[in-house]
Amino acid sequence: MRSTSLRAHVSALPKEARVAPLYAGAFLADAFAIDLPPGDPPHDALSLARMTLEKQAPWVERLMDVRDGVVKLFGLKTADALRADTTRTPRVGFFRIYETHGDEVVLGEDDRHLDFRVSVLRRPAAAGGHEMVLVTVVHCHNLLGRNYIRLIAPFHRMVVRSSLNRAFGGAR
Repeated sequence: MRSTSLRAHVSALPKEARVAPLYAGAFLADAFAIDLPPGDPPHDALSLARMTLEKQAPWVERLMDVRDGVVKLFGLKTADALRADTTRTPRVGFFRIYETHGDEVVLGEDDRHLDFRVSVLRRPAAAGGHEMVLVTVVHCHNLLGRNYIRLIAPFHRMVVRSSLNRAFGGAR
């Protein structure tokens, strides 16, 4: 088994992901993977998404509070407002569920500055067992969206790794 087995690591964008057609022209497209621990982890992607995205580390929650305070000034959707909006569509955390399949769930949101999709994909790992791949694809509509992504991209990568490690790698 590779040394990164129970640690999140950068992964190639999976061709089999349902968000793969969105890779072309994306302002940001990245993927992080983690081997699922042996034993009895959930086998469906929706349960994996909930384990990964609903309970964040305290530092991530504080970062989201700061983000919400800033984006509110620009009239953008806050995470708190999205979490509260359960009337239109089911959610995982503040992410709207677009598609649910046994091996993959596609989440995301559309706003005036950008649209994003997150794929949570469960697939066989090269070394045996299974891995979870979290793919993010962002399409920006304007300068605000592009600047927003430039600003948050380093934090995005830290949050994704933290979320995967917290859920499956034992890191808190």
